[in-house]
Amino acid sequence: MMRIAVVGTGAIGTYYGGKLAAGGSDVHFLVRSGFEQVRKDGLHIFGPGEDIRISPVNAYRFTDEIGPCDLVLITIKATANADLLSLIPPLLGDQTLLLTLQNGLGNEEYLAQHFGAERVLSGLCFICLRRHEPGVVERTDHGQIRLGEYQRPPRQRTHALAEQFRRSGITCRVIENMAMERWRKLVWNIPFNGLTIAHGGIDTAAILCDPKLRQFAERLMAEVISAANRCGLPLEAAAGEEQMRATETMGAYKPSTLVDFEEGRPLEIEAIWGEPLRRATAAGASMPHLQELYEALKSLSLIAKEARSGPKIAKA
Repeated sequence: MMRIAVVGTGAIGTYYGGKLAAGGSDVHFLVRSGFEQVRKDGLHIFGPGEDIRISPVNAYRFTDEIGPCDLVLITIKATANADLLSLIPPLLGDQTLLLTLQNGLGNEEYLAQHFGAERVLSGLCFICLRRHEPGVVERTDHGQIRLGEYQRPPRQRTHALAEQFRRSGITCRVIENMAMERWRKLVWNIPFNGLTIAHGGIDTAAILCDPKLRQFAERLMAEVISAANRCGLPLEAAAGEEQMRATETMGAYKPSTLVDFEEGRPLEIEAIWGEPLRRATAAGASMPHLQELYEALKSLSLIAKEARSGPKIAKA
């Protein structure tokens, strides 16, 4: 049995770590916010067709209390990647694998730079989750994990890990080219995460119902697909239409990035919008709509940061 550490117990970490624990895996959770509540009440995962409670929970405040593991699920926001430099080392053994389930571009490269490329696996979550409070997560729509190696074809270890996810009731597909899958997810994340924030906290249904916003989202999708192709990743033109159809089934969904913004947490602006824009521009792609959205989000993020900081008091 693999010994698994979950670094980041927001919606994604709680859900997938909890599913693995409920399926019999040996899972240990780093809980930096709401530790006492999770230790007292455990985890509760619910949604259509599932109602899972896990108590007691292997919860810890520090990774050196967990010790070396076989697999580390990295589910913190990309804005906190610098924290991994101190969080990851106590979890490492000779063969420890690092699986990032983070959004955006650049996370695998960061892990490879600091902990070795051989350890790094790449994963993407396609699921609608809402974290109500520490340890309590609601799944509002089904999804899956797409799993692969970093800059390598899948190996036996990739398939074995996917099978462990499946045994815990998690739909999991092994992917040959995870770099292209990351751009595929950006086809959705860039427009919908961004426009819900830039237009005052609206949901995905509001974007689809507004002809101008829907058209802007479609143009963003087309830019992302073109950029992927410029970067040597043959993402098909129909990817945008597929994402639009999928979004129509979500109802009035608020993406996690919008929830972060509303609750005053930092946004993953560079991972989701900035890095794709830089890579696309370097490859010769024209991205005027992404450039516009990126600048708008940076401005909103700065305003929110200044508001959180409060007025400056001058000292005489």
